[in-house]
Amino acid sequence: MGRELAQALPEARRVFEEADEALGTSLSRLMWEGPEDELTLTRNAQPAILVHSVAAHAVLRDRLGEPAHAAGHSLGEFSAHVAAGTLSFADALRTVRLRGELMFEAGVRRPGTMAAVLGLSDDLVRSACASVTEGICVPANFNSEGQVVISGDRAGVQAGMARLREAGAKRAMELNVSGAFHSPLMEPAQDGLAAHLAGIRFADPVFPVVSNVTAAPVRSGAEARALLVRQVVAPVLWSASVAAMVAAGADRFLELGPGGVLCGLNKRNAKGAVCASVGSPAEVEKWSA
Repeated sequence: MGRELAQALPEARRVFEEADEALGTSLSRLMWEGPEDELTLTRNAQPAILVHSVAAHAVLRDRLGEPAHAAGHSLGEFSAHVAAGTLSFADALRTVRLRGELMFEAGVRRPGTMAAVLGLSDDLVRSACASVTEGICVPANFNSEGQVVISGDRAGVQAGMARLREAGAKRAMELNVSGAFHSPLMEPAQDGLAAHLAGIRFADPVFPVVSNVTAAPVRSGAEARALLVRQVVAPVLWSASVAAMVAAGADRFLELGPGGVLCGLNKRNAKGAVCASVGSPAEVEKWSA
């Protein structure tokens, strides 16, 4: 994970070195050598994804300059704010490690689950969730047209899935997750994150970062802090966030770090726009000309 990037490009290598120093442990070794079951623990996975994304940005910034806008899906919003200078890389690393621990602990204290729903409008999903009386069921991720994730306790999500199937969902399938993320069951994690972020310096972003919570540009450090806290229990308005960037003139999107899920979603969210995943030296070179 990110090893080729660090070995080939000194800007990326410095990011990995800074991460190891900030965390007081060799996250880079874990990312490159495993074991995988330890890397996928949320306290390690969240900072690892952040490091890979920030390393890719460090490389591209020297080649392309700063972006017009940035956004990140859930955890990725921290990477976007690091890129925009809202908070330091070291502070972000320590924060997302704690965030992962708090979210895992909240999932143990208040067990829950999530489910992906395909083929229904956002409004139909909202309505079906609101009708659930058997437990907690809320929309968690509005990913793209016809793709929404719901979250809550098991009884609530099961009831929600049944209602959504009755409403005509093509699929409603439970996900393998350790908690009911972006739901009220994460309130203990939200409280812990709020206390931590209160002690961290936030600057105004040097370019707009579109918030998961509002799907609107964040322009001040104080607003960024408040929205990163709210994000833990609020739904991720991803499709609306991309629409806001398109409305502002964006026609080229680069997904930095591991994977290409967001570019896949952009086939619906930003039809006709260029989207490319950038996480390896070869992918960097495509955008260096």
